[in-house]
Formats: sequence, C-alpha cells, structure tokens
Amino acid sequence: MKHRAAGLRAAAAMGVLALAAQAPLAAQDAASDFTMAANRALAERLDLSGGQDEAEALRGKIAEIPDGLITKADGAVVWDWRPYAFLEAADAPASVNPSLWRQARLNRIHGLFEVVPGAIWQVRGYDISVMTIVRGQSGYIIIDPLTAEETAAAAWQLAMAHLPQLPIRAVIFTHSHSDHFGGVGGIITREQALRDGIRIIAPHGFSEEAVAENVLAGTAMARRATYMFGTFLAPGPRGQIDTGLGPRLPAGTIGYMEPTETIPQSGGTVMIDGLTFDFMDAGGTEAPSEFMFYIADYKALHTAEVATRVLHNVLTLRGAQVRDPLVWSKVIDRALQKWGGVADLALASHGWPLWGNTRVQTYLAGQRDAYRYVHDRTLNRANNGATLHEVADGIADAPVQQSAFDTRGYYGTLNHNMKATYQRYFGWWDGVPAHFNPLPPAESAKRYVKLAGGPDKLLAAGKEALAAGEYRWAAELLNHLVFAEPANAAARSALASAYEQLGYQAESGAWRNYYLAGAASLRGTARTTAVSSAQSRAYIEGIPTEALFDALATRFDADKGRALRGQFQFILPDRGEHVAIEVGGGVELPRYGSRFAAPTATITIDRAALDDVTLGAATFPQLVQAGRVKIEGNVAAFGQWFALHPPFDPRFAVVEP
Repeated sequence: MKHRAAGLRAAAAMGVLALAAQAPLAAQDAASDFTMAANRALAERLDLSGGQDEAEALRGKIAEIPDGLITKADGAVVWDWRPYAFLEAADAPASVNPSLWRQARLNRIHGLFEVVPGAIWQVRGYDISVMTIVRGQSGYIIIDPLTAEETAAAAWQLAMAHLPQLPIRAVIFTHSHSDHFGGVGGIITREQALRDGIRIIAPHGFSEEAVAENVLAGTAMARRATYMFGTFLAPGPRGQIDTGLGPRLPAGTIGYMEPTETIPQSGGTVMIDGLTFDFMDAGGTEAPSEFMFYIADYKALHTAEVATRVLHNVLTLRGAQVRDPLVWSKVIDRALQKWGGVADLALASHGWPLWGNTRVQTYLAGQRDAYRYVHDRTLNRANNGATLHEVADGIADAPVQQSAFDTRGYYGTLNHNMKATYQRYFGWWDGVPAHFNPLPPAESAKRYVKLAGGPDKLLAAGKEALAAGEYRWAAELLNHLVFAEPANAAARSALASAYEQLGYQAESGAWRNYYLAGAASLRGTARTTAVSSAQSRAYIEGIPTEALFDALATRFDADKGRALRGQFQFILPDRGEHVAIEVGGGVELPRYGSRFAAPTATITIDRAALDDVTLGAATFPQLVQAGRVKIEGNVAAFGQWFALHPPFDPRFAVVEP
C-alpha cells in the first residue's frame, strides 16, 4: 500500500507508479560475450526441456480468453498477452537467463484447465496468481479469486462458459496477501454474499493482516515494488518477461470482503457444501496469516503459497518483515507427514498442479529441503563467522535444486534468502565496527571519487571492470560515481550497462526486473504511462481506523513540530469510534478508543469521509467547506497540527541520491 498526497491514501505494495521522463541516455545494451557464456554454462548444466512440467502445465486445458485480453468497461487494458508473443520462441534469447526463460514460457500458458474431472478446475495465466474452482454438492467453492476484480470477473466468465451453471456457495482466502483476495468483488457482491449466505473462509488473523500489513511502510514498499515487478519495463527479451512466481501484476481494482468465518490456529475439518476440508495452519511461512488444506474426496492437497513452483522469498525485494525458513520447512514437513501418503494431487495459489502420489511426496520433500537448506546453511556459516554479505556468497545450490525446477530461485533466491535469514537472527549489522555507523551513501561516494583521483579515473575503472565482465564490481564502483555526481551522464550510462548484464544473467524474475528497472531509470527509458492497481472503497473501508491514525503519525514532521503540544479528539459517528491524539516532544500518540476530558480541539468526521480522503475523492479542506467535518475548540491549533503531516513522495529516488 502507499499513502498519497492529500490524505491517508493506502494502496497495495503491488501497486505501481510511473516515473517522470528524462532525456534518454545511450540505448540499452545487448548481452555481452560474458553474459552469453554464463547463460550457456547454465543451459548446459540443466535439462531445460519442458518435459513433465510442460505436460502438467498444459494438462486438462479446456479454453482460453482470446489474445489473453482483459479490459475495463472504459476499454482500459487490465491484462494482455499480445505483447508477450516473443515467449513463443523455444530457445532463450541471449539477453535472458535460459532457466528463467523456461519458467516464463510455462507461466505464459493460460486458460481454463480441468484438474480433477468434473470436480476441480483452475483459471491460470490472467493474473500473477491462480483461481481454483471446486465443485461441491450444490455449487462451487472458489479458492483465491485473484488480485483484481476485472481479472477475477473474466476468469469466472470463462469458467461459466464451459462448466455447469451452478451458484457460488463459498469463497476461500488461503492467506492475507491481496493477490489472493483482491478480486473477490469480481465474482460476488456483498449483497449477493449476504442474500445467498455465501461463506467467506480465511485463516485466523486474516482481517488484521490483509488490509493493515503494509499501511505503515506502504510508500517505500510500493516504490520498491515498481522495480521488483518491472512495472515500468516494456515487455520484451531485454525487458519484462515474468516475475518467476507468475507472469506479472494486473492493472485492475483491488477489493476486499470481510470473512464470515476463520479457521483457528489448531486447524481442523470443516464441511463446505458437502465436502470435508482438513485445514492446517501455516501462519508465519509465506504470510503471517495462512493455511493449507486437504480435500479427501478428491485426494487433493492445496498448498496455498507455502509450496509453489519456485523457491519463494524469505524477504521479498519490495520489503516486508523477514519470514522464518525454519518454520516454513517444518510446516511443509508436517503436511508431508500428514497427507503425503494419501494425496494424489498437489495444487497451489501460483503455478500449475502436479499429479500422482509419488510426485506429490517428492515435491513436498524438495520444497521442505530447500527452505531447510536456506536456514541451516545460513546459521552454519554465521556461526563460523560469516557476516551478512559473506554468508551467501559462493554458496552452492541445494542438492534438490539440481533436479527439481520448482525449487530453483525464480522468485526468491538462495542468495538473498540466506541474507534475510542472517538478518532475522542477527539484524542489519554484521558485527564489524566500521559498519556500525558509516557515512551516508552520497557522502561516502564523494570521498571515494576523491580517493580514486577524480570522476574520470573512477569512471575508467568502472569501464575496465565492465570490459572484463566483472559486473558486480563495476556496479559497486560506478554506483559511487552516480551517487557523488547524479547528473554525470557517462557514469549513469556505464552503471546502467552493468545492471543490464546482471539482469540478463539473473535466474530470478524479481532480480532481473530490479536490475533492468534500475538501468531504465538511469537511462531515462522507463515507461512513463501509469500501469496501476487501485483499491476499491471496500478495500479502504477494511483498513482498521487505528491503523489509519498510526499511519498518519508516521507523517508527522517532528522537526517542525518539536515545540507543538496539544490534544486532538477525533470522533467518527458512523462507526461509533473515537481516537485521542496526544502531541508533544516531537511525537504524536494516537490512542484508539480513548477520550480526553478537555481536548485542544475536537474533530467530528464520519469514517466514510476519511475514506474519501484516502481514496483521493476529497481533501480535508474540501470536507470542511462541505460541512462534513465539525471542528470545535482551538481551530487554529488543529490547523497548525494538521499542516505538519506532509504527504510522502511516492517517486523517491532509488538508484540515485
């Protein structure tokens, strides 16, 4: 989520922003001889034929949306496979890691698929996530209705064109990330859910995590997400091809509906439209609120996003709280021990299913081992003295990664997952005194330039590293020069060249996107057309009021407001809520549910009006003028305090100071 100009606007971390245009530098580089050699070496080491994975990804295909094109009512494009026709080529271009190319080609397979004859179907390839449809006794149970209402509606329309016309009886949200619940408004309405008694089932803690997880850090997460998902890269062999986990993000509307029931931490069996679902808690793995489940009638195990067709992120590049690979491994092992002997099918919230009991067991064991390897190798090295940036350097792939493509680093990587695990145990500091309080990057960069003998010499050293194929070293050198002299066109171009080669070699879709987006930012070639996911009112209404006021407090300008003191009482009549905000000593402290005896000012405003501000439909001054806000007491003091909450800049610099 991200906070926008006039108010408390929250948007998903998966939301994207366009960059301001600047004069382009040199054109994007082709793959170098060093990059081609590295990619060839990987191709020779791995069997990159589609093999069983391709057969499973194609299995049971019924139909597809023509051209993979999904639009809004006004014609705006939400999803379109046509610009990705280049993925039809069997052989990877020189500018794409051949293993990632294989994954992208599998993720491009889109349509409606029958998974269990007459019982389970999936709609894949129209979102970063997958929608699963299960037939119950009297209707359908929908699992994870995608990210956007538009993609979910198109997926459901495709399904209903080919499946029996039955009503939706239940919706299951497997976990608290928006790409698994945001499209719910595209398949049912709130009124329909209430009228028809449609059950909405989620893991315990879902409501708190789903809409509040990224409110506080949303602006920074959203900014980094634009790089991670390559949202301002054009599709193409030198641009965006895939995220690794799934194709990409849709440009639609993210919605929300409150669950009607949640599954406790203890899990257990629940009858849903005549089918018995056996739930297992998986919170603390890929999401803080998550579960897996087994449907005995179909011998089907749904692993949510705990086990997918990739090595996932212990710490996502967009930013989040560090996950626990030890817990992750143990949860998968519990699932293997409980259901491994009976499950004939494994399916998930991303990727394609796999069939056969032996295959399911091998898959779960491999996923388990991959996360355990991340955890144990990190602690082994750290306990032998390796620090944050040493712990993963040169580490060999886990043995399972040599044969099981679903454990390869297409999204998360062994490298950054081990660093994240180190961070989880030891924090940001590596224990070296010189790193405890270093100079800020821009300041140290100027001194490095001076030490190198000036910008020309540092640039020459960077170009020498480029010519030698030492792209990590080139990036380190040239990054100092760009941070010292952001307007130095030659430095920007050379650093972009290093990033491009690193991106072309990356097996991780997220790494590739981040490197190439960084290069495009430096060159001024990033797409300037906005491709964005926006929140519906239902989503914004789901954000707890307490979280909104905590987010407001992060915007308080403590330097300018150091001497300010006051007590501001907010009353939200439409929800029967009140928030008391104490200001003093450079901080503001919101107390949800509290009242002051004699506040400096009392502000009466409906939560619906605050939501208008969050959605950008109104500004606070407009609400005052319209009489939708009542301020009593010291109005001037309130105005002074409120003015000390400037909006964050959602386009802050990432690859330059």
